[in-house]
Amino acid sequence: MSGADLVPLPGRRPDRSGIHKRSVPGRVAVGTLGLDGDVQVNRKHHGGEGQAVYAYAQEDAEFWIAEIGRALPPGMFGENLRTTGLDLTGAVLGERWRVGTALLEVTAPRIPCANFARFWDEPQLVRRFTAHGASGAYLRVLVTGEIGAGDVVEIEERPGHEVTVGLAFRAFTTQKYRIAELEPALPHLPDKDRSKVAGRIARRIAPIL
Repeated sequence: MSGADLVPLPGRRPDRSGIHKRSVPGRVAVGTLGLDGDVQVNRKHHGGEGQAVYAYAQEDAEFWIAEIGRALPPGMFGENLRTTGLDLTGAVLGERWRVGTALLEVTAPRIPCANFARFWDEPQLVRRFTAHGASGAYLRVLVTGEIGAGDVVEIEERPGHEVTVGLAFRAFTTQKYRIAELEPALPHLPDKDRSKVAGRIARRIAPIL
């Protein structure tokens, strides 16, 4: 998976997005900011080195195919990688994947935004996606290389903590009282999220004077 088409989005700004990924043949170079040909339109909220690659599971896509009754080919979630046989919700923040010749690290869940709903033309998608909780996983590129369709994802290392993508997603969305549970995984979060989360944790555990 590579390449992004800048698609027009109806309604309010922003009026374009790189959410629509398209499949490409052959092998694709992976750099520190993601796959060759990908586009990160708004790095304030998406992208950067901590969210260089986004993976979504075919098994989770099947839920949405049945839920909304339409085809959702690879790229429709804005993902660079459509995986099979991996529990992405159960992936641990900081675990490392060898894919092709690249080494990737799981960093965070994907939080749905209005652009996602506009792209699918499903007004309630953010609410429904959040309720379902299968967010997919953002990844950092630790070692650049090349990947291609059919490559095996090998989990080379997994931290000893139990902070999963699913737990982080809930702590960021519907169960914010759980934010302190993310502390063991702070080093693995995207840089732009780490200090914000650390501050939220500190405020919740600060002693009452």
